[in-house]
Order: sequence, then structure tokens, then C-alpha cells
Amino acid sequence: MKTLRALAALLSYPTAELVQAAPEIRDVIERERLVPAVERAALRGLIDDLAAGDLYDLQERYGLLFDRTRSLSLHLFEHVHGESRDRGQAMVDLLKLYQEGGYNPVASELPDFLPLFLEFASTREPRAAVELVGQPANVIAALRERLAKRRSPYEAVMAALLAISKAKLDARALEVLRAEPDPEPDDLEALDAAWVEQEVTFGPGAAKDACPVDRMAERLRVAVNPAQGA
Repeated sequence: MKTLRALAALLSYPTAELVQAAPEIRDVIERERLVPAVERAALRGLIDDLAAGDLYDLQERYGLLFDRTRSLSLHLFEHVHGESRDRGQAMVDLLKLYQEGGYNPVASELPDFLPLFLEFASTREPRAAVELVGQPANVIAALRERLAKRRSPYEAVMAALLAISKAKLDARALEVLRAEPDPEPDDLEALDAAWVEQEVTFGPGAAKDACPVDRMAERLRVAVNPAQGA
């Protein structure tokens, strides 16, 4: 599913190579038509924006959105485990999942980095790939809302992922995710406070089904190797 790889590229840090590849990315998305027409139109807006923008401006915008603001982090477990020790074990489990699936990431990014996760999903057969993309759907939906609030063209990627997965969202999970502090990137005091917030927890005392991402590595392993879930 090359579309997932194209979406992973769109969520990556803008480089000269990415800008040059914009026409190819557009062609892949249009040719596979995995993404519905409305979402494809929004993706074209982002792609055109990347192709026509000043590289340094694009890089600054990306950093302000995804690197400075915790609520927009593209690291999936950031929204579940924060900086707790549980996040480290979840990383180990997710990396093991990749390796068991024959995928050995060469990037320096952590395993829960959304573009890396999408790269892995793109190596699966279509049904399994769609299932994988649906696992973190609640986090993706929360990210979409926050990007929409900022009128960011990157919202188009989150909308496309939700459309591909057709996952049923969990109202309780979204409620918890929406409660995360969501400061603007120029509000330094609020940003500092957000980074020291305790992690969101879904353990004893919380709703059992609060967030499917909390056990995402386990569920993804079953999606890749169904026999393990028997």
C-alpha cells in the first residue's frame, strides 16, 4: 500500500528531497485511490503547499507544530504513557513487533513515531495494513482536531488515515485525550507546564477500555500474527 508510505513522507520533517518528491507523492495517492475524494483534495492542498513553500519556513512550521507542542507529538505513546517507564517497555514491544514482521527500521526515530509506524503498515497485506492503521485511531483523531484548530494543512493526513481505517472511535478515549493540555507553540510558560504533566494512565482505577492504544503493541502483534491471539 504505497499510499501509506506517501502519507508517512508527508508527516516527515520537510527536506529538499521531500519537496522534490511532491509530484510523485501526489501521483501515488491519486493512482491508488485508497483515500476518498474529499480527503484526497485536502491532501493535494498540503502537497502543493510543500512544493511551493520556502524550505526553511516549512521546517520551522513543522518544528513548531510537532516538536515543540507535546499535544501534537507524532510519537503515539507520548499520548498514552508520557515519560513513564511503561513507555520504554511499549517501545521495546513495538520494535519487536516490527522485527517479527520482517521490518527493520533504519531510521533514528523511536518505534512509535507515526511516520515510521505507517512505513511498517505499508509493508503488510492490505487488510492487515488497514487494521494496523486503525489501532491508534483515537490518537489520530485527537491530533486531527488539534491541527484543525490551528488551520494546519497537516490535518489532511490525519483525516486520510481515519478514512482509510474506518475505525470506530471510542468516545471515552477521545475525552481523555482531549483533556491533555494543548498550548500554542509561542506560549512558552504553558509549554513548559505541559511537558511536566503526569502521563495519561489507563491502568487500575481507569475505564478498562479508555484507550486502545494503551495495549497497541499487543494488538498489533495479533494483527500481524493472528495465531498468537488464539
